[in-house]
Amino acid sequence: MKKLLFGALMLSVMSACNNDNITNQNENTTDEAVTTAGFAQRGCASEEIRQEALKKSPELQQRFAALETNTEKFANDIKFGKVLADGTVEIPVIVNVIYKTTAENVSDARIAEQIAVLNADYSGTNSDASKIPTEFQTVSSGDTKVKFRLVNTVRKSTSKTSWATNDDMKKASKGGIDATNPTNYLNLWVVGKMTSQGRTILGYATFPESAGLWNDGVVIAAPYFGKTGASSPFNLGRTATHEVGHYLNLRHIWGDANCGNDLVSDTPTQTTANYGKPSYPLYNTCSGVQRSVMFMNYMDYVDDAAMFMFSSGQKTRMQSVVASSGARSGLRVY
Repeated sequence: MKKLLFGALMLSVMSACNNDNITNQNENTTDEAVTTAGFAQRGCASEEIRQEALKKSPELQQRFAALETNTEKFANDIKFGKVLADGTVEIPVIVNVIYKTTAENVSDARIAEQIAVLNADYSGTNSDASKIPTEFQTVSSGDTKVKFRLVNTVRKSTSKTSWATNDDMKKASKGGIDATNPTNYLNLWVVGKMTSQGRTILGYATFPESAGLWNDGVVIAAPYFGKTGASSPFNLGRTATHEVGHYLNLRHIWGDANCGNDLVSDTPTQTTANYGKPSYPLYNTCSGVQRSVMFMNYMDYVDDAAMFMFSSGQKTRMQSVVASSGARSGLRVY
């Protein structure tokens, strides 16, 4: 079990923010589909992009520090019986579709399908929740008390064939679509294709320290959005589930380091990311302790069909950001 080591985390973040060459101890740090031995692997660029943004902005560093302080305080308050007064938070969603081809112009039905996947996964009513191993059922989040409601869809055609992770899709001046009031709405951009350094990107997200900024939100490549017509093995809408997790302050489950810390006490420490469709139990050894890892967690890198749970500790982190005192409290007002 991991403890919240906020002081150590901030030292490592500040060190990273002052280093021109931010690197990860893992082999794969981007939200990409890497082809190995004939099959695709999931990746995620969100933490990498976050570190780059923190490096460049003292303001974001301060927001990050305040975010983690509030999150830890909220977790401690929960232990003493303090809970949210208004229960479930329903997040209003704006979907911004930027397309060149008919296939990239995802249909209203497919958008509704993606919202339904988010609601199922975040409420713990997803049909594959029954696959959660007995070992992890006691720490499963169940209903995270976070729901999603589609408010509007904005569409725009483009001549661009590919996008990078530089937020151009969020700028009308660059051929993208400006965010709709990111303080009060989750903006979700769908683009045809994304690449970074020659690698295919599934999606990426901003973390809560970016709440309300012009680029705040989630980006998903059309082939991995929703279910109908999506590309296997990322065709169950779980790329959005994963990226929205980042938006709500969840880190990758391995803490983006070998035996790293995701700041959640009930997710077993693991050596690195997992890919494909692992079989339970999958044993790792960290700090001399061997146990099965929670590879079926939405914040790992496994295929869509292999991920189907959040943990209770992750629920607490998400609730802390949408609380009335949280970084994303603006989502309560729309």
